[in-house]
Amino acid sequence: DKMRRDNMYKDGETTHFGMIVGAGGTNGKWNVPRMFDRLYNDLDIPKRRSAIEEFNAKNKWLKRGSAILPTKFGIAFTAKYMNQGGALVHLYTDGTVLVSHGGTEMGQGLHTKVCQVAAQAFGIPVEDVYINDSSTDKVANTIPTAASMSTDLYGMCTLDACRQILVRLKPIRERLGPDASLAEVANAAHMERIDLTAHGFYTPHESRIGFDFAKEKPADFPEDAPENSWKGHPFNYFTQGCAYTEVEVDLLTGNHRTLFSDVIVDVGSSVNPAIDIGQIEGAFTQGMGWSTIEDIAYGDDDHTWVRPRGNLFTAGPGTYKIPAFNDQPEIFNVSLLEDADNPFAVHSSKAVGEPPFFLGTSVFYAIKDAVRSVRKVNEGGKEKYFEMRLPATSERIRMYLNDDIGLKAKEIVVGAAELASSYQPQGSF
Repeated sequence: DKMRRDNMYKDGETTHFGMIVGAGGTNGKWNVPRMFDRLYNDLDIPKRRSAIEEFNAKNKWLKRGSAILPTKFGIAFTAKYMNQGGALVHLYTDGTVLVSHGGTEMGQGLHTKVCQVAAQAFGIPVEDVYINDSSTDKVANTIPTAASMSTDLYGMCTLDACRQILVRLKPIRERLGPDASLAEVANAAHMERIDLTAHGFYTPHESRIGFDFAKEKPADFPEDAPENSWKGHPFNYFTQGCAYTEVEVDLLTGNHRTLFSDVIVDVGSSVNPAIDIGQIEGAFTQGMGWSTIEDIAYGDDDHTWVRPRGNLFTAGPGTYKIPAFNDQPEIFNVSLLEDADNPFAVHSSKAVGEPPFFLGTSVFYAIKDAVRSVRKVNEGGKEKYFEMRLPATSERIRMYLNDDIGLKAKEIVVGAAELASSYQPQGSF
């Protein structure tokens, strides 16, 4: 933990792609060290690690492990042209609003957040804002809903359209007074032939987006500028987070239980905390499944028993396992970092869809920690480096333990005792 903490980026340091982190940079505050320290101290991780060691000493066939992981996820399309979004907003004389935008709602709460942006702009209840189905006859030339950028793009272009309408309504509002409802203002504007429809458009400033991987260093590029910064600015900002997880492994079967996970994520000033917490829970669960139980096998040289060759064996829920209720952490805490405004996105928020995915691999690394404690015992008390490839399925965990039974089984597979200890079980790649 100390080595990881000591080697984190510090304010003013530069990433390998040329962006300056935190103070002195242009991508906002660097909050990972702050979140790491918060988890470490609030959970009293050294005490929890001592409790795990005590449990392991008392239990022969059950072992526990833990892991704390940070993450940062850059937000933007590296292809500059994709960082754009449009919205069409109609204000009706009854004070309701209809929004059409270029994003696709797929359960991530995009429509809800866009409604909230419009409702706040007009000062009306969110129930008075409606979303039309995304369609290119309303907003043309749309960009894929990807890279966790959709609220940033479509929230901002919706806000742009709302502000255009509000500028037109300003003289009417001043005449009718602050107590007049939006319906009264809209109706009066309609009677004076004021347009109550606007098309909004948004793109981050060109200095903040776009990265050309193939661009060569210009001859006149300043020598004191960060390496690779001549290629552009790949991300608008970073969504950041930390997670601590504890697991319990059954040494006889290789099965594991996720006992505890505590996650904290910097999503700026959240537009909708309930949605963002749900997105964090979902992304964590996906990352957990991807790194532990989701394994792909084709008919190939490593899986000759799958017929015909090239056939996908893990083609359904009977063979390809995704996380279920019993796979969730038994204690699962998710919190959002406070005082973390982000000036580079709508209402100081941050993107949240994909960034927490990697935090789910804290389950994998906690499993590896448990396996490490077993291998240390099996190898005479000496802790040696070993490579453990994900996903950590029950079969693989059992084989990685390197006990007498596991070594004999692997020796049959590889045909030599000296190769058995480093044998890597694997799916199809």
